[in-house]
Amino acid sequence: MPVLIGDIAPDFEAETTEGHIRFHDYIDGHWAVLFSHPKNFTPVCTTELGYTAKLKPEFDKRGVKVLGLSVDALDNHAGWAADIEETQGTALNFPLIADTSGEIARKYEMIHPNANDTLTVRSVFVVGPDKKIKLKIEYPASTGRNFDEVLRVIDSLQLTAKHQVATPVNWKDGEDVIIVPAVSNEQAREKFPGGWTEKKPYLRIVPQPGR
Repeated sequence: MPVLIGDIAPDFEAETTEGHIRFHDYIDGHWAVLFSHPKNFTPVCTTELGYTAKLKPEFDKRGVKVLGLSVDALDNHAGWAADIEETQGTALNFPLIADTSGEIARKYEMIHPNANDTLTVRSVFVVGPDKKIKLKIEYPASTGRNFDEVLRVIDSLQLTAKHQVATPVNWKDGEDVIIVPAVSNEQAREKFPGGWTEKKPYLRIVPQPGR
């Protein structure tokens, strides 16, 4: 069965570069990003891990724990981490899972047999504090991911989880948002006393709450 948005994220135990973890215990009320890498010592993955390490303060600021996954062995990760630091200028600063059996990759359907029957595609899962999948994105092995976009989506997810709003196309933190249709005008007057701009009855634009 596919892992879908709204599902409980499959739990697992794993050895990582920062010790043994159980995923649900590791989350421990935080948001989490779990993302897979086709293979160690590959060029695109090296750039992705380096950039994610640079973004670690941004993830920390949002209360997000980051976990990478590779199907290579744990003793293989150390040498790759050294390469990442040398070429990308940032040391690996989050756990990298050694999923040598592919068990976790199969649980999350990270292996797409028609692309490659042993290596993972570039999967990204954002998991909420309730341990439910909030976002899933999949890229082919040849295309590096946009982790600025992952942060942008997390900003949206965290905002919309707290307020009854949705974020429009290309939204960035601090920009106007949309009042969800489930909120009546009467309710909206209580929630958004500063008012809103009504483009259509179903399209009501309001400044981002809390800003």
